[in-house]
Amino acid sequence: MVLAAALLVFTASCARAIPGAVEKSTINTSPVPTSAVGADPRVGAVFVGDKSMHVCSGSVLDSVAGDLIVTAAHCMADGVDAFFVPGYDKDADDKDYWRIDAVYLDPRWMADQDPLADFAIARVSRDGGGSLERQAGGGFAIGSAPGDGTEVTVTGYAIGVGGEQLGCRARTGMLHGYPSVPCAGFVNGTSGAPWIANSMVTGVIGGLDGGGCEQDVSYSPPFDGAIKQLLARAEAGGPGDAAPMGFLSEC
Repeated sequence: MVLAAALLVFTASCARAIPGAVEKSTINTSPVPTSAVGADPRVGAVFVGDKSMHVCSGSVLDSVAGDLIVTAAHCMADGVDAFFVPGYDKDADDKDYWRIDAVYLDPRWMADQDPLADFAIARVSRDGGGSLERQAGGGFAIGSAPGDGTEVTVTGYAIGVGGEQLGCRARTGMLHGYPSVPCAGFVNGTSGAPWIANSMVTGVIGGLDGGGCEQDVSYSPPFDGAIKQLLARAEAGGPGDAAPMGFLSEC
């Protein structure tokens, strides 16, 4: 259960604008620019195939076995090897790559790729064993969707080879029924980037149109009891799901 090469086409981004009217957010705030930030080792890049190009982002979860990450469901597909590198930078070597072994998805995503369930928890391992959480220096707890006006920090990687983490700190709102954050500059590859508040992941870039088509707004699927049930299932260590392919946004 891993990343598909097709994701190179439609990985979530807010780099493209939708013409026409845009629903007003429940909060009135100017877009906050993203910028390069010091690497948080708990945030990482997701690679497809030969470990050369990262196409999504994710983050390490606090778990009993220390081997779980959370990302966007549309970053997952069955049949192609994929890897996660916590705190990825240009100095990463083979021992830093953790293979994605199993992916756990909400039934709504499995049935018809409902964007309200665009979240995934994945189990990872590497040759030689060890704990991902220990390597990353810790992991995040899963929280609930942020309320209006909650300050969150969003951190991820632009699609490509090499590169550094991009970050933005802003206050959340609601748009089109999804949690939203007015960060300008999150581009393709930042799908799955965690929204952190009080040391908890309260969302990931994803959801509506795979995270959004507008220049200055990113979305998250609403985190609720469903993702906590998914975490419990992943913690139990059972078989994962065969992630569907073919996600299409309206961008």
